[in-house]
Amino acid sequence: MFDGPDFPKSLDEQVFNSWLENGRLSRIGYKYLLVVWDSYESAYQPVYVEHREAIDGYDRSSLSRERLVAVYDLYSESRIS
Repeated sequence: MFDGPDFPKSLDEQVFNSWLENGRLSRIGYKYLLVVWDSYESAYQPVYVEHREAIDGYDRSSLSRERLVAVYDLYSESRIS
């Protein structure tokens, strides 16, 4: 996943699927998975949020070392733009 010149490296699909599953199994009731690129770690990281409003807030308030790459609904697995 995330192959191409716009992304630093690809994300293994099994890892991505495990992130979706972990989010669904959480007792907190997350609804969204944010895929974030951490430039210090040179790796993708999962961030889970409960409310859609948190997506905009995260994108604006994220640290300079992190970049929001994509957002997915945990249950429909559809990408949110």
